[in-house]
Amino acid sequence: MNIERWFSGLLALAAIGLLTLAWGYTAPIAYDPIGPRPYPMLVLSLLALACIYLVLRPSTLTGALNLGYTPAILKNIGLCILCLLAYALLFELIGFPAATALMAFCIGKLFGGSTRACIISGICLGALLYTLFDVLLDVPLPLGFFG
Repeated sequence: MNIERWFSGLLALAAIGLLTLAWGYTAPIAYDPIGPRPYPMLVLSLLALACIYLVLRPSTLTGALNLGYTPAILKNIGLCILCLLAYALLFELIGFPAATALMAFCIGKLFGGSTRACIISGICLGALLYTLFDVLLDVPLPLGFFG
């Protein structure tokens, strides 16, 4: 388990280094009353504290973990990562509604859904999320070939 301690130590050093960079972060336009600095400071602080705990934790808590990963589960995790990567790449190209519908269809099939249910839920999810972000939250999203 020394490799975990070494990796946690290196990650803690990286988080502390990024904390020093984020400390002086200021935006030219203050759109938020407290500014853009608190979010990265909070995330990096929590990351550094968690890594320091992993480095300093007692050796009684460092037993080997069996997470029960089978080859089928690892295959589904890999396919899910590929689906999310394709979603990120297709987001601008084909637009948010179509990319979301395609991603929801693929993830639904990975979880064993029927083709018809995955198509319907994917289309509904893409349309409803686009409406939510564009109309209600006023967040502009790419429409792709629908625009």
